[in-house]
Amino acid sequence: MTYSIVALDERTGELGVAVQTRWLAVGSVVPWARPGVGAIATQSFVDARYGYVGLELLAAGRTPEAALAELLAADPDPGVRQVGIVDAAGRAVAHTGADCVAAAGHLAGAGVTVQANMMERATVWPAMLAAYESASGDLADRLVTALRAAEAEGGDVRGRQSAALVVVPGTPGAHPWEVRFDVRVDDLRAPLDELERLLSLNRAYEALDDALESLAVGELTAAMAFAEQAAALAPDDDQIRLWQALTVFDSGDEARGRRLYRSALEIEPRAGEHLRRFVTAGQLPGAERLVARLTAEER
Repeated sequence: MTYSIVALDERTGELGVAVQTRWLAVGSVVPWARPGVGAIATQSFVDARYGYVGLELLAAGRTPEAALAELLAADPDPGVRQVGIVDAAGRAVAHTGADCVAAAGHLAGAGVTVQANMMERATVWPAMLAAYESASGDLADRLVTALRAAEAEGGDVRGRQSAALVVVPGTPGAHPWEVRFDVRVDDLRAPLDELERLLSLNRAYEALDDALESLAVGELTAAMAFAEQAAALAPDDDQIRLWQALTVFDSGDEARGRRLYRSALEIEPRAGEHLRRFVTAGQLPGAERLVARLTAEER
């Protein structure tokens, strides 16, 4: 009772799954992904074994076709299962059991599968594939575009409740537990709107991580650029604003830095203590006086 997309970005090697349904907490059961191995969506009457064991089989060298065949052979009720699998080489395969609730079906393309069941119309999954293949942006953007296309075709006949997006890195040597995005909306009548908001916030925190790493090694110019990027993506986030204030203050624009800092304090009065504890923990070497000056007026 779900629609989903599984895909490999051939340019970056990222693997991802995106899904929406009229059921609670879809992100806890449908999407599975492992860097350098593959990604899987297991849905309809969900059997999580398809995700967990499926990734183990891919990691052991099975092709998606062989892994799927093995999983189906071991399943006492394969007719109610729906599965999409894409491996790190871009090989893709999907299954829609004969007993899945109509409208149900799937399509596989180069490095991508789309699958859906209990849909308003049988045009849902073809629209998803077409939207994904013509979309721009990175893998996460393209996956969300596919979900939006499904909704435009009517989506789940029961309505909508939860959505999720998982993207794992394609960097060589990435650990099995590494994740770039793991965004979940468990219970909301417009989950895709919230999914997109959370994805943007995740991108902001990616930039904030980069800013903090740059600050830690004294690369102020890079830290400034990353902090401004984070603030543009999440202008109302007081934690991002706090670190933006520090980088702006450090750059010499003390007036703007203080304004940003005061606005962060208005939302979270403990913002200064946040910075001071970072200094105490040794996470901002050489910035002790800087932090003291920025936070002095509140004390």
